[in-house]
Amino acid sequence: MTGAAGLQGFARPAYGPPSDGAAGALAAAAAPGAAGRAEDLAGRVRPLPGRGAVDRVRGIRATELPGGEGPVTAQPAPEPVWLPDTAVPLEAVPRLITSHGCWYPSADPGGRNAAFICDRAGVPQLWAGPVDGATVHLLDSEPHPVTEVAWSPDGRWIAYTTAPGGGEHTRVLCVRPDGTGRRILAGGEPGSSAHLGCWTRDGTGLAVTVAEAPVTAVPQPPAATEPGAVGGRTDDGGPPFAGSAASPAGAFAPHPEGWTHRDGRATLLGVPLRAVPPAPGPVTGGSRTTGGAEPSPRTLSAYLVDPDGSAAPVLLASEREAATLRVCDLSRDGRLALLRRGPRGRREALVVRLRDQRVTCSMPVADGDPWIGGFSPDGRTLWLRSDHGREFAALYAVRLGPRGARYGQSVAARRAGAGLELLAMDHNGRAAVLAWNMRGVSELEVATLLPAGRAARAPAAPHPADSSAARPETNARPPAAAEPSVPAPSTPEPTVPAPSTPEPTATAPADPEPTAPESPTLNSAGPAVVASRAVPLPHEVVTRVAATADADAPVVALSGSQRRPGVWWLPQGAALRTPWSSRDEDVAPGSHPPVRPVPLRPTARDGLALGGWYYRAPGRSPGAPAPCVVHLHGGPEEQERPVFEPLFHELLGRGLDVFAPDVRGSSGYGRSFVDADLGRGRFAAIDDVADCVAHAVLQGLADPRRLAVMGHSYGGYLTLASLVWHPDLFRTGVAVCGMSDFATFFAGTEPWIAQSAAHKYGHPERDRELLRELSPMSRIDELRVPVLAVHGEHDTNVPPGESEQFVRAARERGVEAAMLVLRDEGHYFRRADNRRTFRRAAADWVQRHLGG
Repeated sequence: MTGAAGLQGFARPAYGPPSDGAAGALAAAAAPGAAGRAEDLAGRVRPLPGRGAVDRVRGIRATELPGGEGPVTAQPAPEPVWLPDTAVPLEAVPRLITSHGCWYPSADPGGRNAAFICDRAGVPQLWAGPVDGATVHLLDSEPHPVTEVAWSPDGRWIAYTTAPGGGEHTRVLCVRPDGTGRRILAGGEPGSSAHLGCWTRDGTGLAVTVAEAPVTAVPQPPAATEPGAVGGRTDDGGPPFAGSAASPAGAFAPHPEGWTHRDGRATLLGVPLRAVPPAPGPVTGGSRTTGGAEPSPRTLSAYLVDPDGSAAPVLLASEREAATLRVCDLSRDGRLALLRRGPRGRREALVVRLRDQRVTCSMPVADGDPWIGGFSPDGRTLWLRSDHGREFAALYAVRLGPRGARYGQSVAARRAGAGLELLAMDHNGRAAVLAWNMRGVSELEVATLLPAGRAARAPAAPHPADSSAARPETNARPPAAAEPSVPAPSTPEPTVPAPSTPEPTATAPADPEPTAPESPTLNSAGPAVVASRAVPLPHEVVTRVAATADADAPVVALSGSQRRPGVWWLPQGAALRTPWSSRDEDVAPGSHPPVRPVPLRPTARDGLALGGWYYRAPGRSPGAPAPCVVHLHGGPEEQERPVFEPLFHELLGRGLDVFAPDVRGSSGYGRSFVDADLGRGRFAAIDDVADCVAHAVLQGLADPRRLAVMGHSYGGYLTLASLVWHPDLFRTGVAVCGMSDFATFFAGTEPWIAQSAAHKYGHPERDRELLRELSPMSRIDELRVPVLAVHGEHDTNVPPGESEQFVRAARERGVEAAMLVLRDEGHYFRRADNRRTFRRAAADWVQRHLGG
C-alpha cells in the first residue's frame, strides 16, 4: 500500500497554494473526527516552560497511518525504567578478542567525541571517547548486543538500542556521556519491542517506535481447554493482552499444545505466541497445511519521549498491521515530521503536519539505510535519498509549501551507474555527506545544499560524474514487471583502493551563504546542490556517516578487505583513524594476511550480467583450479562488498577459495536488477547460482569436483534450493538461518516480515502453488549431498524449525545432515564466542567434505 490511495484516517489536501495563516502554528486541539482512532494524550501532559521541541507538539493526537480497516488503537505509551550505572573504564574491560571492530559512530555536537559500538569485550557494546584520543570508556557493560547509537544534539544524552538475549526484539535506552543516568526509554514492557528514531533539534525529545508483539487466537470448541494453555497471562508473565482481534477485550488467546517446542530444538523464551504451527503431516511436496488461526494485527506507534522523564510521552503516529515505522526527522519549528514506512521494496516517505495530522506529502524511497533524509532549516525543503522513478537512488530535493504541501521535486545529485547509499546532513542542515555505492565500492563527497527560495552565488553545478541537469520526475513509482527485462550493467570496474592512508588535503569549506546579499542570484529552479568535493577514503566501504556541526569533518565507519571495521575522522580531506579502532596490521594476528578479492562478472543463461568477488586462498598457484566455497548473501537485496569477513578468512586459511556472487535480486546494480527475482523470477535466481559457478570454473579458478555452497538467511534458502535444484553441482552445503518451506516460514515468522516477504516471494494464499514449487522441501528427494544447518535459538525472523525440518527429512532419506543451534542468538550472530564456534564448525564441515 503506497501513495495517496493507501492512506486512511487523514484528510489529504489538494496540492496547490496554501491558505494564509497556519504556517508554523500549532493547534492545541486535534483534527475533527480523530477521536477514537488513537488515545489523546494532551490531558496527561503537564506544561513545562522551556521544554523546547517537546512542548511544541503538546496536545496533538496520534497520527493514524494506513494499514488495515477499522479504528487504530495505539500501543501504550512507553514507561521509563531507571537502571543502575554500569560504565567501566577501558583498563577494567577484559579483552576477549585479539582484534576488535568499531562501528556505528554518532558524534557529539562539536564533532570531537563519538559514541560507537565495539566488540572488544566479546559482544557489541556502547562505548564513547574523543575522535583524536585513546581515552575511551564502556558506557553499558551489560551483555545485551547494541545495534544503533544516537548522540543528542545538545550533548546531554546518548540514545541506543539493544537486543536483550541476542534476540530480534529490541529496546531503546539512554545514558549520559559520563555513564550515569542509564534508563530504558521504550521496549521495557514484557513482549514489546522498540526502535530508535530521531532527536529533536534541541535535544529535549527523542522519537521512538513501540511495537507490541501480536497474539494469536487459537480456534477451539466452546468450553474446551487446550493442554498447555496459559489463560489470562502472557508466556513471559506479563499482564493479559487486551483487544485481540479474535477474542474479547482483556482475554488472552491460549497457547496450542506443544507451543514451546514448535520451532524444533530451541525453546523461545520471552516471546509471545505469533502464529499457530502447521498441522502435523507428511513433508513430501512441501505442502503442509497451516492452522486456521491468524495473528492479531500488530500496531506500531511512534512517540516523542523526554529522556529526563519530566514530561509524558507524546503520541505522534500509529499504524496498524505495519511493517516498519520510523521518525527520521522533525522540523526545527515542530510543525512537520518525516516518517519512513512500509515493507521492503515498497518503502515510503511521509511528511506529516503535526497540527492537524495531515499527510501533506508522500514519496517512494529506496531500501537500505533507514535514515532517508531531513528538512532544511526553514522546513521548506526536504532532502531525500530515493530511487523514485530511477534505477539508482539519488539525492532528491522536495519543495514544500508553508503548510507542508509538496510543490515539486527534482534530482539534486546523482551518479551514473551508482546509487546514493548513505545521506547525513550536518547539524545546520546546510550541507550533507553523501556516500555512493559504485559496484560495491564506496565513494564519499561533501555537498553544499541550497534550499528553495535561498540566494545563491552561482547556479547549481552538476556533479562531474553526471553532467545532466537535475529535472523534475514523475511521482508514481513504476510498477515492477512480473518478468522484468534487465539491461546488462555497463559501469566500469571499481578500483579497490590500497590500504594506505592518503595525505590530508586541507580545503576551506564551501560557503553556503551569499556574500553579496545586495544583488543575489535567486534560486528560481528550486533547491539544489551548489558545490561538492570528493573525500578520499583509505578503505573500500563506508558503512556509516555521523553528522557533525561541520560537514567537512565527518566521522565515518569504514570496512575493507584489509581491516576490521573501524571509525575514522575525516577533517578537511584528511583520513585519521581513531586511536581506539584496531590497526590495519592487527586485522588477523597470528594467521595469514587478509586476501584482497578481485571482481568477477558472470553472465546468466538468459544474458543478464551478474557480479561478485573472488577470494584466492594464500599460496595457491594462479593457474591451479582450487576447491571453492560459493557464499550467497541474504536479503535477497543485500550485496557482497569487498570487506574483511572472518568466515571467509577462516575458509581461506584452510586452503579453500571463496566466491561471493551477486545473483539477480541483489542491490547495487539498479532497481530492475533488484526486482528481477520477483515471482517466478526466483527460479532464474536459483539458476544464477549454477551460472556463477560455471563462470568460476571456466576462468580456471574453481575445481568443478570440489565445490560447496553456503549462505545466511535468504542465502541459506538459496543454499538449500541450489542443493535440490542442482543436486550434482556441489559436494556439500551449509545453510544458516535459511527458509526450507515457505508455508511453514509464513506461518512462523514475524507478521511484519511476512508482509515484506509476500512482496518478494509471493502471497501465502494467492501464490500458494508458486511458493510450494519454490520451497526446497518440495524437492527434498533430490538431495544427494551432506548438509549442515545452523540457527540461532531465538531467531523469530526465520524460526529454527525451518532448519530442523530439512535436517530431519534429509536423515529420513539416508542423507548425512547435522544441525548447530547457537544459544543466546537470534537471526544474526553477535557474540564473539558464538561467531567463532560457527566459523570453525562451518569450515570443519566444508573441509571434511571437500579437502583443503
